[in-house]
Amino acid sequence: MELCRGSTSLLNSNPSLLLDSISCKASTSLPTSSLQFQRATSFGPRVLSSPPTRTHLLRRPLSPSRSNGRRLTVSASSAAVAASEKDRLPADIEVTEVEEPNSRVRLSVEVPPVVCEDCYRRVIKEFMKQAKIPGFRPGKNVPESILLSYVGKQNIQKATVESILKRTLPHAMSSVSGKALKDSVRIVTKFSEMENTYMSLSSLRYDVIVDVAPEVKWIPEDGYKSLKIVVEIDREIDAQRACQQELRRRHKSLGTLRIITDRGLQIGDVAVLDISATTIDQDESNVKQIPSAESKGFHFDTEDGDKVLPGFLDSIIGMQRGKTKSFPLFFPDNWNQENLRGVHAQFTVECKELFYRELPELNDSLADKLLPGCTSLEQVKDSLLQRCLEVEQAAKDQATDNAILDQLSKMVEIDIPQSLFEEQGRQLYGAQLLQIQANMKLNEQQLASLSSPKAVNEYLENQKENITHVIKQNLAVGDIFRRENLQFSTEELVKEVENSIAEFKRHKQEYDEERVREQVQEILEGAKVLEWLRERAEINYVTR
Repeated sequence: MELCRGSTSLLNSNPSLLLDSISCKASTSLPTSSLQFQRATSFGPRVLSSPPTRTHLLRRPLSPSRSNGRRLTVSASSAAVAASEKDRLPADIEVTEVEEPNSRVRLSVEVPPVVCEDCYRRVIKEFMKQAKIPGFRPGKNVPESILLSYVGKQNIQKATVESILKRTLPHAMSSVSGKALKDSVRIVTKFSEMENTYMSLSSLRYDVIVDVAPEVKWIPEDGYKSLKIVVEIDREIDAQRACQQELRRRHKSLGTLRIITDRGLQIGDVAVLDISATTIDQDESNVKQIPSAESKGFHFDTEDGDKVLPGFLDSIIGMQRGKTKSFPLFFPDNWNQENLRGVHAQFTVECKELFYRELPELNDSLADKLLPGCTSLEQVKDSLLQRCLEVEQAAKDQATDNAILDQLSKMVEIDIPQSLFEEQGRQLYGAQLLQIQANMKLNEQQLASLSSPKAVNEYLENQKENITHVIKQNLAVGDIFRRENLQFSTEELVKEVENSIAEFKRHKQEYDEERVREQVQEILEGAKVLEWLRERAEINYVTR
């Protein structure tokens, strides 16, 4: 039920309750490994280079500036097509480059008749090799008129247009070599239009759009070098407080619950409650149920009263078994569930059972029961405190990194390419689906529904702000890694790749070794940047 902050149950989740199995999940598709506390991932888009292999943005040198409407003459021996003689063109092609919004470039390509004719001859030659025409031996020269009649003039023309595109596109792309994002290249001219142009003019014109690695503009320039960060720390992770709560929890687990029959609810008791809630409105027709605030048979420990909706505990103190009480409460403006912020609600609570705890005396005799292996109460406290300190430091580091990344995203202006937005959004949605599947064991029908294009597009639309925020963080971090010439050792990379692959094998999961290596490299790069920024930032911690 939605009476607690950031939880679907009445009680808030407490970091100290995780002491027996402390873990931290990385926000990538990599399994948990020694990288588990490296928080930042996927720092930069993948780009196409020449030859067309994937190049990480962080490894790419600074891109030269581009001007709108730049007209280029691409040499027939363009370096974009590596020294393969068959790909050389008999003449130059003309390419007009125009910048468009969202880091997109439009390339208008004009292929002269001499290049088209050369492609046509190649197509004819290939058909002669493959076509089995009655009366002619395979591979022998066939009169062109007979070949055209047998294969079909239209089929020859289609094949010629395809050949022209295949041979000229790499040359046309040479101006954006090393900047084009992977899988973002699209020929936008209709094939029928290209056919008509070729048939009527013996030449070809077509437009290509491609997303390029976006420029990161810092405001102010180099502002990341002197960050001033305020980090809010939840008081629940304070090691001393968490240690006391954990010791109290373990002590209570050794006690016995006794039924209360002769009095009302007091602090320290446990109550079994049925809870329902509705909105409060002068117009009764507008009153609605609040499903997230409803619960049947809810076990409420009154010692956790500070973790629930303000006023709830005070409203039920004194209730006796079998009694029902109704009272109004207000969801504060900082409530985690946004749709309930500022809502006035009428709660109805029925007390089904009341219990008090009968606890054994807290002394050395309970040490082994409180924490196996311990022989004294003091040893239990020291061990719990040490674990709580580890949790506190991990949470503090995580909060610091989050605050730094949040600050970075506010300091950059980036014209985000649509292909990069969609790729990042699908990655986030995929990770969310995996988490849902792990928690709920979805059936095939449910999984198919959640994986549908409609569901994905709705996520991209609804989470646009969050996806954009993540991309800006990633690109900002990638830009810092390159600007400051940060590095990590080959040994680190090899070790973490091996650890990650071992985790995949241990969980019997499929993996792509190249992608694993890329992800590990991105994680290590991000970790280096965050470490570099923490050392130079002015950081203030505030407990909330």
